Amino acid sequence: MAVFQYKAVTMDGRMAHGRIDALNVIDLEMRLKRMELDLVSGEPITNRNLFGGSKVPRRELITFCFHLEQLTRAGVPIIDGLSDLRDSIEHPRFREVIAGIIESIEGGLNLSDAMASHRSVFNQVFVSLIRAGEATGRLPEVLRSLIESLKWEDELASHTKKVIMYPAFVGTIVMAATFFLMIYMVPQLKMFVKNMGQELPPQTKVLFFVSDTLVAYWYVALLLPILIAIIGFSCCTPIPPPAFALTGSS
Repeated sequence: MAVFQYKAVTMDGRMAHGRIDALNVIDLEMRLKRMELDLVSGEPITNRNLFGGSKVPRRELITFCFHLEQLTRAGVPIIDGLSDLRDSIEHPRFREVIAGIIESIEGGLNLSDAMASHRSVFNQVFVSLIRAGEATGRLPEVLRSLIESLKWEDELASHTKKVIMYPAFVGTIVMAATFFLMIYMVPQLKMFVKNMGQELPPQTKVLFFVSDTLVAYWYVALLLPILIAIIGFSCCTPIPPPAFALTGSS
């Protein structure tokens, strides 16, 4: 499926903009019809951002799993529960994903297969666990375990941000001060020392060489940390959530 950016008109005549997964323009129009929207224009999005498609916040996934777990535990049919959740979700991208899942289920797919069509939101582990819950008839228990796993990931991410925020701030200040000294202060010091006519020690020569290099290629010094950060972000693998297993009833 491709991601389409659309412009549509609501039942009361207001303009609506958004993104939704669809096979083609005809499929896009049919999906919007089910959402009570009339398509005005729509085109596939070919350019994604640097790190992939738009992501749904983890908090939205936690809330979704919590409400879906409560509805399934109460015996509410999946389609009815998803329809209620779709109407209550405020995140536009996630609302469109839920609408696409509902349409896939109405087309004959089960919940896990419908979620598998939206891998940017539901990863392979998530889909596999939902499939296991459907096969064993223990979907509420699986959703409860997913909630705990997502909460653990959210707390870990929040803690990691707090841990690295202060060192990153201090490191940025130190790097900026060092860059300023090497670009502005050291060249002036170099002129003063050379006028003295004395032999320079090796450490001073190295310092002046580094300063001259930074003055000549200052743009490389600015772009290099950004490039390293991009490479590190792209290559790092997320820490897996705590493992859990479904135990059969004795």
